[in-house]
Amino acid sequence: MNTCLERLYNGIVKENPTFVLMLGMCPTLAVTTSAINGLGMGLSTTAVLVLSNMLISMLRKIIPDSLRIPAFIVIVASFVTIVDFLLEGFIPSLYAALGLYIPLIVVNCIILGRAESYASKNPVLPSVFDGLGMGLGFTIGLTSIGMLRELIGSGKLFDHQLIPVADMASGQSGYVPVTIFILAPGAFLVLAGLVALQNRVKRMAARKGKKTAEPVSCGENCASCAGCSGSIFPVENKEKEEK
Repeated sequence: MNTCLERLYNGIVKENPTFVLMLGMCPTLAVTTSAINGLGMGLSTTAVLVLSNMLISMLRKIIPDSLRIPAFIVIVASFVTIVDFLLEGFIPSLYAALGLYIPLIVVNCIILGRAESYASKNPVLPSVFDGLGMGLGFTIGLTSIGMLRELIGSGKLFDHQLIPVADMASGQSGYVPVTIFILAPGAFLVLAGLVALQNRVKRMAARKGKKTAEPVSCGENCASCAGCSGSIFPVENKEKEEK
């Protein structure tokens, strides 16, 4: 799957980082108190993914295997710093809302995972679309969670009041927000609900004879798993097999 459209489909649907691979859970659960926060975090991560994949792919024949992880981190950190400064300068409200989670993009396992498993082994154009697909999949996941949490928790969507809220002081009737959804437990509830819905749709499609994409995972300790870690750290696992 190296064509550009296949890379987009892979990141958005087949290996969606949020709903299929369950990667980047810290920002997913922490910043999705509103749709705009989820969209901003997703697009910031997408920009870093695309740029880092592009540069790593361009330098893939120059970076030695023994230094590839430090090199990847330096490249990713450079682009994260640029995004951080741009947000601070042009969108200060979003910068304040996302806070520490912008610098923490450096250690986001989605970015380092794609750099190691795909960009370091493939040409520039497919690597760019791989980063774009994964970034858009991450953005869709975060924005979807943020929209549901904001709508149920406050009756708003993208900071616009869609559902009139009840006012006990004036006796005005209306929607009573379920405030737990804009608190920490709400992130787990919405994520669990969306993943369950996705699994339900997949099972229904499977009963009708349609092929559905399944994540490659054993459900156990990924550090010692040849199936999971083999796709992210192929060089180390190859050396272990040879020994």
